[in-house]
Amino acid sequence: MDIEYLLWLQNFRNAINDALTPFMEWISHFAVAYLVAVPVFVYWCVSKRKGLFVLASLALSLSVNAVIKLTACIYRPWIKDIRVIPAGDAMTEATGYSFPSGHVATSAPIYGGLAYTFKKRWLTYLCVFLILITAFSRNYLGVHTPQDVLAALMIGTGSLYLMHKLFLYLDNHPEKEDLFLFFGFAFGISALFYITYKQYPTEYVNGELLVDPHRMMKDGYKDIGMFVACCAARFLEKHLIRFKETGLNGRGIVLSLIGIVLMSLISQYFPILLSPYLETNICAMVSQMFLAFFIIFVWPAVIRLFQKDDQKAEDRQ
Repeated sequence: MDIEYLLWLQNFRNAINDALTPFMEWISHFAVAYLVAVPVFVYWCVSKRKGLFVLASLALSLSVNAVIKLTACIYRPWIKDIRVIPAGDAMTEATGYSFPSGHVATSAPIYGGLAYTFKKRWLTYLCVFLILITAFSRNYLGVHTPQDVLAALMIGTGSLYLMHKLFLYLDNHPEKEDLFLFFGFAFGISALFYITYKQYPTEYVNGELLVDPHRMMKDGYKDIGMFVACCAARFLEKHLIRFKETGLNGRGIVLSLIGIVLMSLISQYFPILLSPYLETNICAMVSQMFLAFFIIFVWPAVIRLFQKDDQKAEDRQ
């Protein structure tokens, strides 16, 4: 049934000469390439708590998604049925196993978290639409089945719910945060050991490996590594930096935008710099961990330096 649905969408794409394919590709690509900049901007500039809530929900969603994906080891639709032909360049971003969808596990906690934290009706409608169209785009492009996107939606919304409850609890018991960070860090390390040493399917067709498990593990290393780094970076920021959001003023916006540009450069070029020295999966993980540290700890430390200068100037007046 799921394959028949993808084939129906494929026939529809062909009937309209791929008129909607560029839009669907852009929606999908935006979710994993640029969307994270929104909660990062919120974290640095608008509201530290709201931004941290969305980023923590994202980290949890992606790490849980990675563990489930590398446990289920479900092949992509075009591997299960050669009649499925993904649209355009969709296969280039369709890395790892199929179930659940990483794109949806990214978009659901970010869009959903923004809608929940800011509580604007127009924003809620927009974010719900963007979650659904991102999920549908993965089916439309032929790279995920309906089960893949539904499971990822459940993971994303479940992560938001758990983080909502945790943040409410920590509002009343802030002294417990380090304990939760420790358990999160321990979960992440355990998950990395699990995906490294568990058994993976090794099926051969005409003497060739159908799917290389080592390649399938790359996203898992990245996503779980990011979760581990977020826990560690939050601990360090809390105890060493304690920055406050800049506020929506001229300098605060400029500082945040500079940070986002640097974040983009780190995401694009840091793996290239590390690749000659580290194995592929480890390189991906370390790069993602460094990016998480930059977002949660390094750039907030820079913001804090400016805030200290402001305080000194006020004290001299």
